[in-house]
Amino acid sequence: MDSLPLQDDAWRVAGRSFASRLVVGTGKYKDLATTAAAIEASGAEMVTVAVRRVNLSDPKAPMLQDYVSPSRYTYLPNTAGCFTAEDAVRTLRLAREAGGWNLVKLEVLGPAPTLYPDMPATFEAAAALIKDGFEVMVYCSDDPIAAKRLEEMGCVAIMPLGAPIGSGLGVQNPLMIQMIVEQASVPVLVDAGVGTATDAAFAMELGCDAVLVNSAIAHADDPVLMARAMKAGVEAGRLAFRAGRMPRRAAANPSSPTNGLIR
Repeated sequence: MDSLPLQDDAWRVAGRSFASRLVVGTGKYKDLATTAAAIEASGAEMVTVAVRRVNLSDPKAPMLQDYVSPSRYTYLPNTAGCFTAEDAVRTLRLAREAGGWNLVKLEVLGPAPTLYPDMPATFEAAAALIKDGFEVMVYCSDDPIAAKRLEEMGCVAIMPLGAPIGSGLGVQNPLMIQMIVEQASVPVLVDAGVGTATDAAFAMELGCDAVLVNSAIAHADDPVLMARAMKAGVEAGRLAFRAGRMPRRAAANPSSPTNGLIR
């Protein structure tokens, strides 16, 4: 591990550089003012935007852009609420026409109650979007084989779930996340399942490049305070990963040497 200062420890995706390793969603808050305040507190530079659920084009209603400026934050349009490859591809094509966005987040969900990633549909949509010139950050299952295939197809970032969407259960399968990280040559972000700051820190300690959080902040009693906690958790986890943790032991090990003790 190196001693690069935290402020210089940027991560990169599709030629873009970000100092903050926390990506924040813009949905599920009680109002847009709270959305803006929480994102400000999080220190995030990239925000996801559910194209089918957030008003981006009707000036007669409150618009996200009036509260979260696209000149300050990198908007990442996503396909939340899409259950087929066709819907996902259509949604992102419309987003590109509306806002010129080319860097996108693809997610295709299976049915309730799991809302688990539909991987065959995800592969289908990813192939179509990449062919169409999109830079695709892709939400997927915590499956190293599927993750590597998506990377080889040309996805610019892999985003395995930590746990089911909105569950707040934290990273349920750290071994698989770590395997995805170790074999990836593109950024890996844990997406979905983060419930509190310790979950975000743990994901970063596994070596993830960043963490995406929405529900855990939006549904907190105090979203702004939770956003600050997530920022600190991500930073702490990244520092711990870079520092290199001590080895685990099955028995106690004295913190002071026993050689040379006065008898």
